[in-house]
Order: sequence, then C-alpha cells, then structure tokens
Amino acid sequence: MYALKSWFCSMKCRRPPGFEDHDLLASETSFSVNEVDALKILYEKISSSIIDDGLIHKEEFLLALFNCSPKQNLFAQRLFDLFDLKRNGVIEFGEFVRSLSLFHPRAPQADKIEFAFKLYDLNHTGYIEREELKEMVFAILEESELTLPDDAIEAIIDKTFLEADTNRDGRIDPEEWKELVIRCPSLIKNMTLPCLKEITQMFPSFVMTTEARDSELVS
Repeated sequence: MYALKSWFCSMKCRRPPGFEDHDLLASETSFSVNEVDALKILYEKISSSIIDDGLIHKEEFLLALFNCSPKQNLFAQRLFDLFDLKRNGVIEFGEFVRSLSLFHPRAPQADKIEFAFKLYDLNHTGYIEREELKEMVFAILEESELTLPDDAIEAIIDKTFLEADTNRDGRIDPEEWKELVIRCPSLIKNMTLPCLKEITQMFPSFVMTTEARDSELVS
C-alpha cells in the first residue's frame, strides 16, 4: 500500500515542463479559465508538432503560426523572441498564455503599445532606429505577401519619423511611440485578434468542466 501511495504521489507531483496553474494564469491575463484550458489544447498541438517535449520550439512556432522556416521572416522571429520571456529558446505554456493575452480584445491598450514598441526595437536599445523600422516594414510586407517599390518604403519611413520623432534626435523613444499610436491607432490594429474571444468554441472539450471555476474566479 505504501508503494502504491508513493506512486500516486509522484504522479501528482510530476508536472509537464513550464507547468503553471490555469486559475493563476486566468487571474493574471485577459483570458478566463475556460479559455486557458482551451489554449492548453492548442499549445499541446503546437508543442508536439516536431519535438514532442511539451515545449514550443522556434521551428514549431514559426511552422504553426506562419508556415515558414526560422530564416524566412524577421517578423515571425521577433514574435517568437518576445513570447520567449525567459530567453531560453523555447516557449513554455505560461509564456504562451501571457504573450497571447496581449492580443486579446480585452487587453489594455497600453500593453499592446508597449509590446509593439519592443517588436520594432530590434537591437534592444530602448529606441526605434530608422534602419530597424525599415527592416520591420520589409518583414511585415513579406508576411502579408505584399510588395512596394523602395521609394514608397522610404516615403513611409520618412513620414513615420516626421510624425513620431518630435525631438528630432533621429530615433523614436517609447513616449514618442505612444503618442504616435494614440494619433494613429491603426498602427497596432494587428495587436488585437478577435478570434481569441472564440477560443473555447475552437477547442470546446473543457468548457463544461471548468465553468464553476470561472464563476469562482470572478467572485
């Protein structure tokens, strides 16, 4: 009996890599417990697509979300880097939920603005430089399968810096970026994914079993 009890205890204590309590994740993000449960199903599908170790590797992330290889798209690589909050080369479930939460329709605009700034700050200097913006414009156009002539892209860069770089130091700081987005909210329209409100309809198997926990969380 002691051996059986020890086995059950070890099974209970054994957690998958990066395990975090779903109630805790729901309390810290824009997702409900039901939605976190549904995201777990999506996470498991992605994390087992190439290397079945319970973690999302860069190849799995890019293949699942962008259908591309690690060297094909700077925009996709930047998203992976920002999702990888621990900077250890993989995305754990908690990181996946917290990062996706920024794209939820209910997520605060300030968080979306901050994330978008980090996306463009390729060199991690705390500023958006002209060349960084140019690289990201190219990457976003590529991801959208659009092409523009070089002079049109240069015109976009010139116009952006003319409007954003108010202190004329040749770079965009976080406050200037925030003011620009407030004037031109379309700059972060891709930071909101309405489909995240329907995640439980896409992966419905846990909805009925977690309904009580959601009501407890609200109370």
